[in-house]
Amino acid sequence: MNIDLALEKIFSLKQFHVKLGLEKTIHLLNHIGNPQNEFKSIHVAGSNGKGSTCSFIASILQEHGFKVGLYTSPHFVRFNERIRINGNEISDSEILKFLNANKKFIDKEQPTFFEITTALAFQYFAKQKVDFAVIETGLGGRLDSTNVINPLISIITSISLEHTNILGNSYSKIAFEKAGIIKNRIPIVIGKIPKSAKNVISKIANEKKSILIDIQDEIKVYKNHFTLKTKNEFIKFEIKNLSGTHQYYNAGLAIKSLEKIIPKLEFKEIQIGLDNVIINSGLQCRYERFSENPQVIFDSAHNLEGVKSFVKQFKKEFLSFKNRKLIYGALNDKDNEKMLSQLKPYFDKVFITEVNNERGEKANVLSVIAKSLNMDVSISKYPEKIIAKFFNSRNNSDNCLVVLGSMYLLGEIKLKLLKK
Repeated sequence: MNIDLALEKIFSLKQFHVKLGLEKTIHLLNHIGNPQNEFKSIHVAGSNGKGSTCSFIASILQEHGFKVGLYTSPHFVRFNERIRINGNEISDSEILKFLNANKKFIDKEQPTFFEITTALAFQYFAKQKVDFAVIETGLGGRLDSTNVINPLISIITSISLEHTNILGNSYSKIAFEKAGIIKNRIPIVIGKIPKSAKNVISKIANEKKSILIDIQDEIKVYKNHFTLKTKNEFIKFEIKNLSGTHQYYNAGLAIKSLEKIIPKLEFKEIQIGLDNVIINSGLQCRYERFSENPQVIFDSAHNLEGVKSFVKQFKKEFLSFKNRKLIYGALNDKDNEKMLSQLKPYFDKVFITEVNNERGEKANVLSVIAKSLNMDVSISKYPEKIIAKFFNSRNNSDNCLVVLGSMYLLGEIKLKLLKK
């Protein structure tokens, strides 16, 4: 079986169906020898920012000379992006070895796509003898497949109203699910979180005798830098290659977490890790300038909180563009009316497209919403052609095109552009 056929098979295992619960993950891990017990881990959950926080942690650890596994989701272009060691993606041959070795078990037990991927990552990290593995939850936390590890520290980056049909329709209910990653006597670090959610997390942390560290007590954010309290003094840090002050909170979470588990963090290595986060971790689509001339920006703002973070950054420069166009596609469990309402003041034209995902919102539904907000709207089945046309026009040096929405959408578009 070649890699394309192998991946097609596991993608077919209801990869877009949410099936929370740990039983099948535990069964699969037992089958392969429980590799999750063979490496030190850091566990990260949250509504937004968890991918960036994981990447900052991995990059800083790498700059300190450690061998670091990084497990994130979803991927943008290649499946292999999900599993990395020191920035290098898992090879096709390693994926095939795992799938071939466990083919009978997978065929019989039918674990989900995410359960298989999680087990693959854990076995790979154990086999490669990583010093640390940074593990991002897929959905929620309490019943997420990754919640079988016993980490050195746990992190909850943020809480917003997302996946309400699965996790609950209030901050408190969602916080309860995310706080499921808190383990007995294991420290928990939290980001900017609503008060009702923080109360739930604090209660669970107290019950489990876990030290709770609130990043809001430790960080001061400025326009072009942030300071973080380390050893009772505030140290200044900058981030060169990522835009948005929300990334300062993610970086602060990473540093504060590592401070608890690494005895001697060096300022120089921390700063280099922040600057090299994209190189070291493959971080993509976080206010990513896909092109400088003309300006094309990719942002995986897939919920209201993410859109607000994008707007906070974009409003600093949008007036410098004569014309601003938006390509937008999102899932049907998002508050698309509020998201589009936030985006409306900054764009002259919006192209609505669909995400190739069974949860993708229909283009005609999004178009109706956008028109109700008096936006100039067109539906496009081929957003990559809009981008190609934008690239090829000689009149776009002062214009800007933003591609924003679901990670699945941005990944599809990137793949098509790279193929061209």
